[in-house]
Amino acid sequence: MSQTKKIQGKIFRGENTSGDGAGPSRSSSEPVLTIEIPKPTLAQPSPAPPKVAKTEPEPRQANAERPSEPFRHRLLKQLGVDYHGVERHRLVQDERKELHWKRWGPYLSDRQWATVREDYSANGDAWSHFPHEHARSRAYRWGEDGIAGISDNHQRLCLSLSLWNGQDHILKERLFGVTGHQGNHGEDVKELYYYLDSTPTHSYMKFLYKYPQKAYPYEELVRENVHRGRDVTEFEILDTDAFEDNRYWDVFLEYAKDEQDPDAVYVRITAYNRGPDPATLHIIPQLWFPNSWSWPAQKPTMPSMYAADGNVIVAKHPTLGRYHLYCTPSPLPVGADGEPVTPDEAEESDVVEPELLFTENNTNFTRLYGGQNEMPYVKDAFHDHIIPSHRPPVADAEHPGFFFTKIHSSTSPHANGAESTPPSEQEQGPRTPFPQAPTFVNPERKGTKSAAHYVFKDVPPRGGCAVVRLKLTPKRPEEDPSLEDEGIFDDTIEERREEANEFYNALVVGPISDDLKQIMRQALGGMLWTKQYYQFIQRDWLVGDPAQPPPPPERKHIRNREWKHLYIADILSMPDKWEYPFFAAWDTAFHCIPLAIVDPTFAKKQLDLLTREWYMKPDGQIPAYEWNFSDVNPPVHAWATFRVFKLERKLYGTEDVQFLERVFQKLLLNFTWWVNRKDQGGNNVFEGGFLGLDNIGVFNRSEPLPTGGVLRQADGTAWMAFYCLNMLNIALELAKHNSVYEDIASKFFEHFIFIADAMTFKAGDSELSLWNEQDGMYYDAIQFGPGSSMQLPVRSLVGLIPLYATLVLEPAVLNRLPGFKKRVEWFIDNRPEISERTMANIKVKGKGERRLLALASKERLVRILEKMLNEDEFLSEHGIRSLSKVHKEQPWGMDVHGQRYEVNYWPGDSKSGMFGGNSNWRGPIWLAVNFLLIESLQRFYQYYGDDLQVECPTGSGDYMNLANVAEEIQHRIIHIFGRDTEGKRATNGGNPKLDTDPHFRDYVWFYEYFHADTGSGLGASHQTGWSGLVAYHILQSGASCRLPRTPKTPRSVAKHYFDENLDSRSEYGGDSLYSAYSAADMNTLGDISPDAL
Repeated sequence: MSQTKKIQGKIFRGENTSGDGAGPSRSSSEPVLTIEIPKPTLAQPSPAPPKVAKTEPEPRQANAERPSEPFRHRLLKQLGVDYHGVERHRLVQDERKELHWKRWGPYLSDRQWATVREDYSANGDAWSHFPHEHARSRAYRWGEDGIAGISDNHQRLCLSLSLWNGQDHILKERLFGVTGHQGNHGEDVKELYYYLDSTPTHSYMKFLYKYPQKAYPYEELVRENVHRGRDVTEFEILDTDAFEDNRYWDVFLEYAKDEQDPDAVYVRITAYNRGPDPATLHIIPQLWFPNSWSWPAQKPTMPSMYAADGNVIVAKHPTLGRYHLYCTPSPLPVGADGEPVTPDEAEESDVVEPELLFTENNTNFTRLYGGQNEMPYVKDAFHDHIIPSHRPPVADAEHPGFFFTKIHSSTSPHANGAESTPPSEQEQGPRTPFPQAPTFVNPERKGTKSAAHYVFKDVPPRGGCAVVRLKLTPKRPEEDPSLEDEGIFDDTIEERREEANEFYNALVVGPISDDLKQIMRQALGGMLWTKQYYQFIQRDWLVGDPAQPPPPPERKHIRNREWKHLYIADILSMPDKWEYPFFAAWDTAFHCIPLAIVDPTFAKKQLDLLTREWYMKPDGQIPAYEWNFSDVNPPVHAWATFRVFKLERKLYGTEDVQFLERVFQKLLLNFTWWVNRKDQGGNNVFEGGFLGLDNIGVFNRSEPLPTGGVLRQADGTAWMAFYCLNMLNIALELAKHNSVYEDIASKFFEHFIFIADAMTFKAGDSELSLWNEQDGMYYDAIQFGPGSSMQLPVRSLVGLIPLYATLVLEPAVLNRLPGFKKRVEWFIDNRPEISERTMANIKVKGKGERRLLALASKERLVRILEKMLNEDEFLSEHGIRSLSKVHKEQPWGMDVHGQRYEVNYWPGDSKSGMFGGNSNWRGPIWLAVNFLLIESLQRFYQYYGDDLQVECPTGSGDYMNLANVAEEIQHRIIHIFGRDTEGKRATNGGNPKLDTDPHFRDYVWFYEYFHADTGSGLGASHQTGWSGLVAYHILQSGASCRLPRTPKTPRSVAKHYFDENLDSRSEYGGDSLYSAYSAADMNTLGDISPDAL
């Protein structure tokens, strides 16, 4: 086989055609998402990139310099027994600062417009102040966005994808969605895109964007969503005709880094025509500098870009240095059969040469505001240059040098011949001056923003393909043989992909199905894609910039005024880079659990940052999220910190005590803030506020009660008990290394006891309880005054969260820490009225002589589980509901001052505008709170073992221990994403295209929350943050997970392997608990021992 055919076979089908054993061939079980790669022509070799220099370089034997073996084989020989995979090696290099592998990554936001940071309005309406229609013309102040964009870790240089289908009135250079005002359930992205793959160092990444060939339905999406009420489903792009007859492009974008050079980035863009007819596509990758020069009084040293010979863009930055973007000519499109398109007779070349474009990343003041532009070339120049309908009319005597004030540039033809302009795109006032020369881009080919414009004409239908190859590198051509050899280019990308396969395959233990492996990989890859460079310097943001007009004085009083110390400029994990392109403190805590599986260093960094002095307020409060940093999220930081510490120890053998101690010291401040600010009466009963659960209560829990009085929150108090136990757990770990922490552990032990007692809190001489003995549930209560209170009997997560506060103490731990043990025994002996009254009796020893600290006694636990595991109440086919289904027929409410306040069971989207209406805690399934419930059941099992069996589901006659119950809930959550026997995924909501179309069915969205009855995805569609927790569940229990909608084997017929093989020895010599499939490998997530949890 010729070298050319080998390369083409590898590109076309992902084949290993080397014949030298250099790498594994694709197996039938390999996830589909990893092998659909670009397809240039098979009929002839792809044209080699042109030489950059005009003269021939010194002769080089590039092929002779190519290693004969893949890098992973060479590294294996070098490291021997210390080899744990190429990606693991890179992570070690990055952590040791030997090579900066994370300098380049997917750090662009998916949406920078309409964010709080870009809002300089007088009323705080971020959605209206910086709308989507401004984004193409207006320079951003605090960040950048783009489609599948990357940047360096300080966001000095950015690269992203843009496209044009020949129909749209603007380039597709950022993702579109409806705003908080336009959406019937708040803001929502209206695009089809998937984060398919990423390694932790971003040495390989893959992204898919589905781009309609028809004009994008901007106006229709806005109009339909505006007109819909909250009781109607959202109008999505698949509800339009944009994808009718499969007339769309599948645009895959892959990034790969050189094997030992983290600053050299390969970019491969592959577009497939899925439609029935030939179609033309413009692929326009853009490279630009963020605007850092329009804000300071004295302009800084300017970065610059210019064109060099051979389709090269040179980018020079004062601190980043010099980079080159090599924009190689592309082969002509090919059909699905591999045959190339016949060149047009008028075409002189059988390749597609890019046109390099340059402008300035400056606001087009004339277009937006009727002002004067500083320079003739502005941010939106590429739209005018490429799209005729976007250009202004030629100046005439009446309007010399300016656009007309009537609408022209935003119109697009419709089928009936009329022109219609989306209201969201209309522009009024004076327009950009029409250039004297027939160009909107800089003819000198220089600026601060650039693009390479490729036009692929008549790409064949039903799988025809076009490919663009770029490389961003500091190196010159003579230093990089891949620039002259497409074989090296494509081989490098394939090697990085194989290294990604190696990394993810190493995580899997046990017979997990291919479908679940694929879901796990997309979940983790999506979490790595949703990193973002987040910048927020409070003083500069609040006061305004010296070179710009001062913000309205009212703005200082809208939000975040008291966070004067904030100085954030970091790579952070986002909940969703379009809907929530900002960090949220409690989301971050959950993100760090799956992130710790693949990159514990990054997970630890996230938790550490939120407690650093430039984030945390001096009084100890952790910032919540940018819309209101002072809001109150549940205190889950200590839990996440200790879980990440233990995950790293379990999976990687590293015990980072320094990290644990550093964060613990800061959390002492935060714990004190909670006690001082949220326990107003000093009774250990915490109000808390909405605590992340938005609309779960009958009243808005962030506002004063319309009834008067004070809301005593069962979940607020339970969260603090949970916080207390996690601080106790950390202190016990640190006490192994420093005995001083024994005293601190004793302090948290006693604090927990008093908080637990406060679940039956005192008011004057009367004792008022948050526990309802008749219903067997915890409820919130309104305290009107001494001796006067009222419970709010709403069966919700509020009543389940007390189960989180659970900790098992190993006898070996107590024996190792005599000071703490002595204090515990003294308290048990001398304060029995507290230690026995309203919580698990810590006197009674459980399995393996363990002690249990928990809010719920055995009797209360069983009564709560009766409802939690009842399929007519909390237990859904897809997890635990946030509100009992009993409220569907029995809503609970009350009339106050003539107004009705009521809680109903809403299994889907919210029907209330509370907290913007874009999330709902009155029924749907949320993976984060389910995760904590699962871990709580596993901890209870550590104590009770097989002695406690409960019916699951309630009324089924099937009894199981609590570890089995936890596993059953995990499986139901996995069933949200996994295919059932008919090939359907619950998360797809019954959409046949998503379930059955071969170009959709293997890809999964990780929604924010899920319909309580059907499992369909709701809310933010790319919430790979805490919904990425499903990857953890798959790795922990996926091997025993049955297919969705299939009956489970009754445990009375075949006792689960988990029951018989759970017990092993712990590091302390006591019992430790391991799941069946991981018992052979002690470094897996199956361990649910006290040491692991």
